[in-house]
Amino acid sequence: MPLSPGLIQIYTGEGKGKTTAAVGLAVRALGQGLRVLLARFLKPLEPASGEILFLQGTPGLEILTAGVGVIHGHAPAEEVAHSVAETFAGARRRMMSGAYDLVILDEINNAVHRGDLALAELLSLLDARPSGVEVVLTGRHAPAELLARADLVTVMHAGKHPFRAGIPARRGIEY
Repeated sequence: MPLSPGLIQIYTGEGKGKTTAAVGLAVRALGQGLRVLLARFLKPLEPASGEILFLQGTPGLEILTAGVGVIHGHAPAEEVAHSVAETFAGARRRMMSGAYDLVILDEINNAVHRGDLALAELLSLLDARPSGVEVVLTGRHAPAELLARADLVTVMHAGKHPFRAGIPARRGIEY
């Protein structure tokens, strides 16, 4: 059931909730019978976040994670860049296959910002995607070129966050 038209959405900014919003959209799309790809960049396989643990095996949803990340830890830059390239190549193949209505590229803005993925590669994918594919790009530091290309931009603002008060990320709430 291709979307007409398939738009580009960006969830960015310093505030909490970018991935959470994208996962909520995935749940909504799945509920309407759409096929969803969730490609996760810069996030390790472990510890698995609550939403991934819950959604694994959901019909109509594929989760793609190369497994080397910078969130919740540090990995050598070469490993991270390789992981990003591997995940991006897999996401590109799947998106271009026409098998998905909604493709979420989680933390891809950060991957571009860090230099792990060239902005030109991402823009090329967005230009080449099948017309009925909705794409969601999440992560801080969305480049101006992406913001200009998007049909919807949501900027999360960190008005207050418990991390700033010394409260560490809590299982089931922050991950």
